Amino acid sequence: MRISCDAICFRMACAVRIFGRMPFFAVAMALLPFSLFAQEPEAVNDEKCYEINQVTLVAERSLSDMGVSRTRLDTVVLRENISNSLADILSQKTPIFIKSYGRGTVSTASFRGTSPSHTQVLWNGIKINSPMLGMTDFSLIPSYFISDATIYHGSGSASITSGGLGGAIDLVSRPESRKDGLGVEFSQGISSFCTFDDYLDLSYKKGRLVSDTKAYFAYSKNDFKYTNYYKKNQDGTYPVERNKNGNFMDMHLMQQIGYSDKKGNGFSFALWGLFSDRGVPMLNVTYRDEDEVENNQKEYTLRAAAGWKRSIGSLRLSANIGYAGSFTEYSYKGSNGMEMVEMMNSKGLTNSISGNFRMEYFINEKWGIAAKFEAVENIVSSYSKYDGTGYDMDRLDMTMLISMKYRPVERLGIALNVMDEYYGGKFTPVIPSLFADYVLWPEYNLAVKASISKNYRTPSLNDLYFQPGGNPDLKPEDGFSYEVGMEFGRKFEKCSFSGGFTGYDSEINNWIVWLPSFQGYWTPVNVKLVHSYGVEAKAKTDFSIGSFDFRFDAFWAWTRSVNYGDPTSWADESIGKQLVYVPEYSAGITGVVEWRNWIFTYRWNYYSERYTTSSNDIGVLSVLGKYYMSDIFLEKRIPLKKGQLCIKGAVYNLFNEEYVSVLSRPMPRMNFGLFVSYRF
Repeated sequence: MRISCDAICFRMACAVRIFGRMPFFAVAMALLPFSLFAQEPEAVNDEKCYEINQVTLVAERSLSDMGVSRTRLDTVVLRENISNSLADILSQKTPIFIKSYGRGTVSTASFRGTSPSHTQVLWNGIKINSPMLGMTDFSLIPSYFISDATIYHGSGSASITSGGLGGAIDLVSRPESRKDGLGVEFSQGISSFCTFDDYLDLSYKKGRLVSDTKAYFAYSKNDFKYTNYYKKNQDGTYPVERNKNGNFMDMHLMQQIGYSDKKGNGFSFALWGLFSDRGVPMLNVTYRDEDEVENNQKEYTLRAAAGWKRSIGSLRLSANIGYAGSFTEYSYKGSNGMEMVEMMNSKGLTNSISGNFRMEYFINEKWGIAAKFEAVENIVSSYSKYDGTGYDMDRLDMTMLISMKYRPVERLGIALNVMDEYYGGKFTPVIPSLFADYVLWPEYNLAVKASISKNYRTPSLNDLYFQPGGNPDLKPEDGFSYEVGMEFGRKFEKCSFSGGFTGYDSEINNWIVWLPSFQGYWTPVNVKLVHSYGVEAKAKTDFSIGSFDFRFDAFWAWTRSVNYGDPTSWADESIGKQLVYVPEYSAGITGVVEWRNWIFTYRWNYYSERYTTSSNDIGVLSVLGKYYMSDIFLEKRIPLKKGQLCIKGAVYNLFNEEYVSVLSRPMPRMNFGLFVSYRF
C-alpha cells in the first residue's frame, strides 16, 4: 500500500482544519506554556529514616475520574491462573458477557448488550481493536501479560477514547521487578484434553532501569467428549462424540523496558509478538468425519508501544506512539475421496500507526483541565485466493478531547468533556459528555454518580469496503447514554468492604447489521434503533478471623438490549425483541479463604437464556439454556531460601454442567488442571 506525498499533505491540512474548528482545544494548549513555570521539586539525595506515631491519612476524591463508572482489575486478579485469558477474567469478574466458542477459539465481548465492536480496547495507551473487523479477540490476550486492567462502563469510556458505545477496557503492561538484580518466574500447567501451558518471566533491575521479558506457550488437542443432543442413534439414544478439529497452539513473547531519570521523566517501551495456529471446531450437527475436513486459522500479530510521562508540580504530561500489525489466514480443506483439497483461502493484513499526547493541569484544588490529541493511520488489505475478491484501503482517524473539571464545594465534583473526531475525510458532530458526583457520607465514601454523554462509532473498514457486500454509504452509529448510581467503601483494621450499583439507559441510532441481499451475499446497512438499559451491581469484602483471611467479590447484572428499528420486510419479527446472544441476567461470585500458606478459591457464574434468532423464537435451536458454572482451586505456597514454590490444583465445571455458549458449539464438562510455579 503506497501513500503519496499529496495524501500526506492532505492529512496535515485536515489536522490544521481540526484545530481551527476546535477553539476549545486551542485554548487548552495555550495554557501549557504558562503551566511550565510551575516550580519543580529539587531532587533530594539524603536518605533518612524517622520513627513517628500512628497517623491517619485522608484522601480527597480525585478530580480525574469524577462521575465515571469503572472497575479496576489488579495484578492479583489477573494472575489467578496461568491458563486464563483476558476473556476468562472478564467473564468471571465483570458483567461483560463473553461470547466464546470454547478455549482456543474466538472470544468477543458484549458490554451492556452492545456488539463486540462497541467495546474499545487500549493497550499501553494505543488502540488494539482490529481496524478491519472493529473488535478484539480476548482469547488472544494472556492475563499474565497484563499488569492492570480498568473497565470503563458505558459513558465513562468517553473520558479516555471514542467509539465505546458499550464501554472501554484500558490494559497496562509494565516491567515487574521488585528490587535490584535478576528475577525469575516459571510456571508449568498440565490440564485435561492434553493441554499444556508454559510461562516464563525474566526480569532485571539496575537502579532506574528495569527490563522484563515474558514468554507464554499454550497447546491443546482440545478433544473433549460430549453428548450430542442434536443427533440420535438407531436405538433412540444420543451419541457421545469428541470435539473435532479443536486443537490450538498459541505463542506469545513480550519485551518491556522502563526507565526514569532524576528530573521526573518516565520512559517505557513494550514489544509484543504472538503466533496462533487454531483449528475451527466442527459443529455438532456435522456428519462428516474429522479426517474429511480441515478448518484452520492462523494469526501473526506484532504490537509495539513507547511512552513518556512527566509531572511538573500540578502539570502532568504524557505521550505515546505505537504500532499494531496483524496477518490472518483462514483456510478450508475438504476431501475429494483421494486427498484433501483446499476450497477456500482468505487472508487479511492490517497495519495501524498511532500517536497521542495528553496534558492534565490542576489549576488549584477546585479547577482542573485536561486535553488529548490522538491520530491513527489504519491500512488494511483483504483478499480471497480463489475468487479474487478483496480490497486495499487506508484511513486516517483523529480524535481531540478537552475536559474541564470543577469542584465548587468539597463534596461535589463536575466534569465536562468535549470530543471531536475526524475519519475518512469526515468530521463527526461535537461529542459532549457531562459527569458529576456528590459525597453523601464521607466516613463511608458513600457517593452518588451521574452522567450523560453522546458517543459515536465509525464503521469498520470491512463494513465499508468488504468484497462482496461492503457499503461505503454507512453512517456512524451514534447514541446518548444516561447513568446514575451509587458507590461506597470503608476500611477497618481487620475488615474492609466496598460496592455500588449503576442504572443506565442508552439509545443507539444507525445500528449497523449485516443482512442478506438480493444479490446472494450479505451486506451491512443502518437499519436499527437499539434501546439498551439495565442495572449493574458489585460488592467486595475482606476480613480476618484468627489466622484465616477471607475475600469475597460479586457482581450482578440485568441487561435489556431491544431492537426498536424499522422492519426490514413484512416478515421481520425482530422489533421489540432482545438482541441475539445477550443474556438478560448474569452474576458471579468469587470466594477465597487463605490460611497460612494454603489458599482455597471457589468461583461461580450464572448466565440466563440467550436467543439465537432476532425474533426470539422458542425452540431447540433458537434458545440456549441458562447455566451455572462452578470452579474450585487449591493452592499451596512453599517458601524456599531463594524464592517460592507454588502448587495449584483446579477443577473446572465442578458439577459437570452440560451447556453451550454458542449454538452448535459443544463445551467441555468436568475437567482438571495442575499448575506448578517457581519464583526466584
